[in-house]
Amino acid sequence: MSRPWYARIPSPLIMLMLIVLAVGAMTWLLPAGLYERVAVDGRMRVVPGSYHEVEASPLNLFDIFRAFPDGYKRATPIIFICLVSALMFSILEATMTIENVVGKVVSRMGSKHAELLIVLLTFVYGALGIMVGYENNIATIPIAAVVMLALGGDLILAAGVSIGGMTVAFGLSPINFYTVGNGHLIADLPLFSGWALRSVVCAGGLLLMAWYNVRYYRRLKADPESGIGRGLDVSGMQLSKPLNEYSITPRNWWLLTVFLAGLGIVLYGVFKWELHINDTSAIFLMVMVVCALTSGLSGREVTEAGFKSIAQMAPATFIIGMATTVSVIMEQGQIQDTISHGLAQALSGLPTYASAVGMSIGQSGLNLLIPSGSGQAMATLPVMIPLGEALGLSPQISILAFQIGDGVTNLFNPSLGGLVAMLSLCRVPFDRWLRFALPLTGMLLVWAWVGLLVAVAIGYS
Repeated sequence: MSRPWYARIPSPLIMLMLIVLAVGAMTWLLPAGLYERVAVDGRMRVVPGSYHEVEASPLNLFDIFRAFPDGYKRATPIIFICLVSALMFSILEATMTIENVVGKVVSRMGSKHAELLIVLLTFVYGALGIMVGYENNIATIPIAAVVMLALGGDLILAAGVSIGGMTVAFGLSPINFYTVGNGHLIADLPLFSGWALRSVVCAGGLLLMAWYNVRYYRRLKADPESGIGRGLDVSGMQLSKPLNEYSITPRNWWLLTVFLAGLGIVLYGVFKWELHINDTSAIFLMVMVVCALTSGLSGREVTEAGFKSIAQMAPATFIIGMATTVSVIMEQGQIQDTISHGLAQALSGLPTYASAVGMSIGQSGLNLLIPSGSGQAMATLPVMIPLGEALGLSPQISILAFQIGDGVTNLFNPSLGGLVAMLSLCRVPFDRWLRFALPLTGMLLVWAWVGLLVAVAIGYS
């Protein structure tokens, strides 16, 4: 009897190693090439029409493996925030703060409001994705796990609510600086102009995500054995006693207040002080120290809880470094611009509507190799925007096509370190997540492409 398709999905480690080796081989197969770049407002921008081939610099096997340390060095900020988040939640878990709060909230609301809570939390995580960013929210993922398990869901549902809601909203956000903001700077458009249509696309995507989560929850309640998360490790995440026995202690309130205060500072600081990922890590580290000192736990208990959480996060941090290595190899082999140029050439002969969707599809493929939204924007949009205008697409449409291609496919991108880290915190294997996320991704792409075609029809500018 043949195994189902999802049973044949390799682990992220194997997938990324294959991608790394494939990209290394591409440095031998593709011509090396570069666009000219100029500094504008402190950023290096591509000069359209300046692509030219340069002397080939293919990477041999040793060069490929030598790129790994550089990849891990570049990924250090993401790796560190993952470890700090794990440490912070180890204190909240060891003191039963999260469990007591969730148990009390669920007992107050009752299971009859479970579907409403799923929808609300999907939108809450979506709002965090829009306002705070992506990796900055890693620390909040375990909360969804405890809540969804308390409602009778599983870890897949928890990932759908938190990671799904955050990824969809961040990717389609009308104020995503990494994609939309950089695109507007490149195109010399007012920052975040055209927000109305993008807001409709984003809100529709979140509604679809919430509906998908509720549908999965109903399936679980009807047949628990049908759950994709069946058999996953939920130790330390489940409620350990009946709901009517939960109470929130003064120490729980204090630790929760410290955590929420830290999260509030991050939220405020992102807008007011332009905080970046290292600043967020520093705040979470301070929160962890304060929580540890006031937790009532002994030094040994704090250490053991922290090391246990770090051990659970270690595989994800290893994979994050591997994912970053892909872009390092492309840069060293000087094929990143070659791929961008090839994509532009492939789109140049398409009709207007097809070119808009084709641009989005092309960016989706490129997203597997350049998972950084800002990096992808700086590498491709200076070429795609003039090309789009030649094809009858306004700069706003080209930027929207780029945003859709980059944002939606983040749901299943093994090269995206933040996604891998969040799944690890939620204890969801990548193959299980793909079973949940791939059908959803197809639905979201159809919805987003409808918005893109509407943009073409109305001359969105």
